[in-house]
Amino acid sequence: MHPDADPRLPAETDTFVGRDRDVADLRRLLESLRAVTLCGAGGIGKTRLAVRVARSLLEARPGRVWFADLSDVAVDGPPHPVARRVAAVLGVADAPAGGDRPPAEVLADAIGSRPALLVLDNCEHLVPDCAALVEALLRDCPGLAVLATSREPLRVTGETVWRVPPLEPADAVRLFVDRARAVRPDFTATGAVSEVSRALDGVPLALELAAARVRVLSVEQIAQRLGDRFRLLSAADRNAPPRQRTLRAAIDWSHELLGPAERVLLRRLSVFSGWTLAQAELVCVDEDPGGDLPPEVLLDLLTALVDKSLVTVGDEVAGATRFRLLDSIRQYAAERLDAAGETESTRTRHRDAILEAAERHAEAALAEIPATWAERAALFRLYDAELGNVRAALGWSLERGDLEEGLRICTALRSYWIVRGRSAEWAAWTDRFLDRLAEDGARLPAFVRGPALAARAQLAAGSRDFPRAADQAAAALEPCRESGDDFMTAAALITLAEAATATGRFDEADARLDEAEALSAGPGQEWNRGYGRSTRGHLRLREGRLRDAGELLESALRVMRDIDHRWGAAHALIGLGRLAALRGDLAAARDRFDAALPALAEVGARPELARALAGIGRIALDRGEAAAARGSLTESLELSRATGIRLDAARTLAAFAELLACEGDLRGAVLLAGAAEGARTGTGGAREGRSPGTGARLERVLEPIRRKLGEPLVAQLWGQGRVTPVDDAIAYALSGSAPAGPEPSEPSTPSEPSMPSMPLAAPVPAPAPPSPAEPVTPPSTLTAREREIVALVARGLSNRGIAEELVISPATVARHVTNILTKLGFASRAQVAAWAVDHANGERED
Repeated sequence: MHPDADPRLPAETDTFVGRDRDVADLRRLLESLRAVTLCGAGGIGKTRLAVRVARSLLEARPGRVWFADLSDVAVDGPPHPVARRVAAVLGVADAPAGGDRPPAEVLADAIGSRPALLVLDNCEHLVPDCAALVEALLRDCPGLAVLATSREPLRVTGETVWRVPPLEPADAVRLFVDRARAVRPDFTATGAVSEVSRALDGVPLALELAAARVRVLSVEQIAQRLGDRFRLLSAADRNAPPRQRTLRAAIDWSHELLGPAERVLLRRLSVFSGWTLAQAELVCVDEDPGGDLPPEVLLDLLTALVDKSLVTVGDEVAGATRFRLLDSIRQYAAERLDAAGETESTRTRHRDAILEAAERHAEAALAEIPATWAERAALFRLYDAELGNVRAALGWSLERGDLEEGLRICTALRSYWIVRGRSAEWAAWTDRFLDRLAEDGARLPAFVRGPALAARAQLAAGSRDFPRAADQAAAALEPCRESGDDFMTAAALITLAEAATATGRFDEADARLDEAEALSAGPGQEWNRGYGRSTRGHLRLREGRLRDAGELLESALRVMRDIDHRWGAAHALIGLGRLAALRGDLAAARDRFDAALPALAEVGARPELARALAGIGRIALDRGEAAAARGSLTESLELSRATGIRLDAARTLAAFAELLACEGDLRGAVLLAGAAEGARTGTGGAREGRSPGTGARLERVLEPIRRKLGEPLVAQLWGQGRVTPVDDAIAYALSGSAPAGPEPSEPSTPSEPSMPSMPLAAPVPAPAPPSPAEPVTPPSTLTAREREIVALVARGLSNRGIAEELVISPATVARHVTNILTKLGFASRAQVAAWAVDHANGERED
């Protein structure tokens, strides 16, 4: 026999996986505490943990560790059923009869005062009897400790309740793999194992039942069939207790122990992915006083379900404790809800509660009603927790064809998704309702349709899809005006201005902002006033009117601070940081970006965080601090990748190109510069999204590289970068691992320095030899002809004067000047002239 074995403990027939820390902690508890109850849902592993703890204590209490399995003890059998079973385990034959002596006294005499451990397993159906016996034994046996397992506490004096959690993700995977190899020794784990483990909430019984299916199914097939998990998870060890042979049986056992009202509440809670007490009161109780679940009993019933390990207590979010059901219990309860004929009514009440809260919270989010920043920040965190409920409400609305309710939820929550960088998913939800609306030929009221289109436009602008933003905002104006909704009309106009600014239509942007300003003069419109001024400030930056930009952004900052909206203030601070950088005041620029970070981090505003960090990275580049630049740019690029906003990724890739040039990776610099341009133009136009001077800054980086590598090679690398997938370019920027592909051909020149090998994404034909008059250059930088024109602009020549100098038409000159402004990111000839002087000085320094 194994030295740690004891005939009074159940044998461990397979590997014990995970829970090592739990075993150690429970051992320490039992050194000082005398009553510990392991509580948890069916199949969570209470018995196995108790046995492992008991076995670990054998050395300290040799021969005095007893295990009493109560699972098959009948409630309605002979009196003192628990004492009878414990007596049988201890070999005390006369305890049940006992004469005039209570059975507990007989057991206490048998146990005595020496150290001992009694494990009472599966107490949930015998809680009163277990509690009475434990109280008596602990009183009369000073050396005894009791370790119980139950789906609810015993509630004895001095009891410590240990909630057995699901397995940690890594341990859940280990358990699945271990049990799978027991039935199929050649089993190889794949990524689907983690998917199954997550879906089964790390519940050991469910994992073991799923692993048993690898005899006939792949893990991928198991994952696909978990929607019908109770049929799938029905194979088990025939030696296991009946309640543990299938997942359904394990939950049935708990369900049968509930009272009628507890069963009603459990099935109605299945509509939530997580909830608070207030939400349960809105959705689950009966308004009719004679209903199954009156409001006054809900708290007690919810507490009872927590005690019985069917409801899990989660974290506190936005000042309220949250609860959840393990997914298997939720599916079981949903089946019960359907069988009771309550699915439609309960899910509709759930959706209506989500809608009412969303519209109320939307008013606070955009300052239509007063709120502190702390209150707004709490709401942003709340909707992280509410994500599953919102999706469920939208799915139910779509299934029922409740397009108005679905669009109202999408509209109300737009600001939360934009700030969080989740615009793409919620734009897709909105599109599903709008597309269904078009398919059905339905006509919603203007007060629903107009704001929904305006919200969809804002989501598009949030992901920098400006063509879509302009289309949806334009379509929103008529119904918003028809319904008299000045707030959403102004919002649509500001979005139109953002789209016009991004594509260089500055006069149009100004006109739209004038209209928005006129509409947002009244109370409750402070957000639109502040955001409109910030938008105009960014417009002035694009125009090169730096003084006007500064005044507008400072005004926007004051408005946002007056309403205590720190995300809005951060938006203005980022603009002011860019302004200071353009003026060359790097210290002020860094201060502005730094000031924006705390509020953005507090609400997890990933897009704005990415932009602020990119600004900090560029400042570090200007200061020659390559290591600091890499740190900030890496954070920025990772955030942009997470949000999927290509334009933000493009801007940061361009900064990485400059960084790589500083670090000596000239080929990588050109490749990333090309990838940045490819990603930028993929968002809707070559000019879209260019900040002032970005093209000029890129030209400053590429010009010395052309002189070192030669224009043909730079052009080839640039073209390769243009077609490199954005994800590959990001991976190279972050890790230094270049996208796979062939090495470009390279002209051999004696003076050229040796360069590290850098494979590329896909073959590119070798470029034709350049003509002397027009060397091959990257499309985003200046051609030889455009460089000539830049030099003449710097000399102060008009278009006609340039035409005469170069013997071309004034119209051709005008076209070239427009291209130069677009490529360099400038708005005036004066900016081009100033840049030309600086650029010439830089070349002389080189």
